[in-house]
Amino acid sequence: MNPLTEKQIRASFLNASKREAAQATLPDLDDLDWERLDYLGWRDRKAPLSAYVVLELDGEPTGVLLRSNDAKAGGKRTKGVCAWCEDVVVTEDVSLYVAKRGGASGRNGNTIGTLICTEFACSRNVRRTPTFTEAGNDPAMRELITDRRISGLRERAARFVAEVGSTR
Repeated sequence: MNPLTEKQIRASFLNASKREAAQATLPDLDDLDWERLDYLGWRDRKAPLSAYVVLELDGEPTGVLLRSNDAKAGGKRTKGVCAWCEDVVVTEDVSLYVAKRGGASGRNGNTIGTLICTEFACSRNVRRTPTFTEAGNDPAMRELITDRRISGLRERAARFVAEVGSTR
């Protein structure tokens, strides 16, 4: 992922008002390993029910504001498979995130939701070394599996963000 500035992030949101975007508490952008991120995702430390995802869609930073009741600090976490990284090893910390649709549809209360890793660890999960069951001892197979995981994550996350912005 290309490094983003605070201004780019705040201007990228499809489903947030200018006020909501301005009030978002951003992560420390200087501490991020941008080369190992497929999307930027974080929970707002000042508003624990709010979270944000920004990724590149058609070459432009595109973000969505998410809400989750179960992602709050100390809240009940769900065991399951993240719909984005589809990691079957790390399944202890998945939350239902819901996004208001963009435009008039969102103003009318329409939303879309999906299960995502609560702490947005998908980029790390898809890069973990495949298990012996997944790839055996073949280094080429491990690399192929990892590449497929990364491209699958990017595709599924982009599809969700595009759906938030669709005008259906």
